[in-house]
Amino acid sequence: MRIVTPALIQMYPSKIFNIHPSLLPAFPGLDAQRQALEWGAKVSGCTVHLVTEGVDEGPIIVQAAVPILEGDTVESLSARILEKEHECYPQALQLMAQKRVHLEGRKVHILS
Repeated sequence: MRIVTPALIQMYPSKIFNIHPSLLPAFPGLDAQRQALEWGAKVSGCTVHLVTEGVDEGPIIVQAAVPILEGDTVESLSARILEKEHECYPQALQLMAQKRVHLEGRKVHILS
């Protein structure tokens, strides 16, 4: 994983997506699943967001929740989140391809 350079972000403003294994803004950065488990969160999930110069700070396009189960490990939680990531990322790409993503400041509106 790498942080995208400001030059690239400026070349493609509001066009670069990232998927993150938490319900942002909770648990940005590395080891999001471990962070969620250590905090005792009851729900985690994934977020597809637009890339900005801040790490995992971009406007949110799509999110999906995943319950944290008793006895979950980083691996078991990660596996369930990955299933949702495989649904959310194509959904976000489709919305963008259909020109249904409208940005107002930090807020993303999905046009019908």
